[in-house]
Amino acid sequence: MMGDKRIKVAVIGVGHLGKEHARVYSQLPDVELVGVVDTDRERGEQVANRLNVRFFPDAEEMVDKVSAVSIAVPTISHYSVASLFLKRKIPVMLEKPLGLSLEEAEGLVELSSTNKVILQVGHVERFNPALQAVESYPVRPRFIECHRLSAFNFRTRDIGVVLDLMIHDIDIILHLARSPVKKVEAVGTCIISNKEDIANARISFENGCVANLTASRVSFRPMRKIRIFSENTYISLDYEKQEAIIYKKSPKLTLDYVNPEKLGIKNLADLKSFDFGDLLEIKHITMNHQEPLKKELESFVECVRENKRPAVSGEEGLRALRVATEVLKDIEANLKLMGV
Repeated sequence: MMGDKRIKVAVIGVGHLGKEHARVYSQLPDVELVGVVDTDRERGEQVANRLNVRFFPDAEEMVDKVSAVSIAVPTISHYSVASLFLKRKIPVMLEKPLGLSLEEAEGLVELSSTNKVILQVGHVERFNPALQAVESYPVRPRFIECHRLSAFNFRTRDIGVVLDLMIHDIDIILHLARSPVKKVEAVGTCIISNKEDIANARISFENGCVANLTASRVSFRPMRKIRIFSENTYISLDYEKQEAIIYKKSPKLTLDYVNPEKLGIKNLADLKSFDFGDLLEIKHITMNHQEPLKKELESFVECVRENKRPAVSGEEGLRALRVATEVLKDIEANLKLMGV
């Protein structure tokens, strides 16, 4: 897998998201998409024909044909499909969540460690250009607020909104807070499906940071935003628009500067035309709509080629799933209290 040889990749599961994996791989110059796999033959053949690659009905057939795989099957099949390749020391890019249960996720991380093989988890927001730009600012978050709202899509009925949507933001806040979790509080309820469709969680960290997360898949208006508050800095980031606004306190913004008790009559009169914006440094970051999925898969291919640790490793995927599991436990406990 070194040198100028192209990485041979297959995509297992080419539904809504998997077909986009296949599309991106087919466009990467250092990758050979050798085939796609799906239990739905008609769907799989349509994707294969569109990309001019072979269709395979069974993932087992790919084991001796590839040097890496992307897996985008339903969560209930994550362990069975991913373990098939990890046991054979074939690098895996696995869509989130890492597993349907902690036991499955821990098993995949153990297989990755034991066989010394790459396991990357598909928390694609880590590759959003706006977030990556924000990360270059040395901020220590004190409060983080996340909103991730969408309409019900009928594709992820095997999991609720916490594992479907909120887990993206859980991964992000764990990455930003860089502190062990101290406490998890959560509420949620079912609206359309038999699993929670809307949820809110409050996560407190040992370093004092607090995060408030809201996720809904029954919203008419989509939203993917995060707000980060730290000392002297406030960041508002819109994942959808791939833009961020960073507000930093100007060096001249002090209490003495705007303290009426220390100002003369003339100065107080001047405050009528006072522009608070003059005391803030505001920076707009707008990206050229780079595709986060492409950046994510390019990163995976680079890790395979150079045999290096992925940006979102199996351990990090497991960490996010552990917190998501605590959120689900608290939601269930609160529903029981209400007699639901």
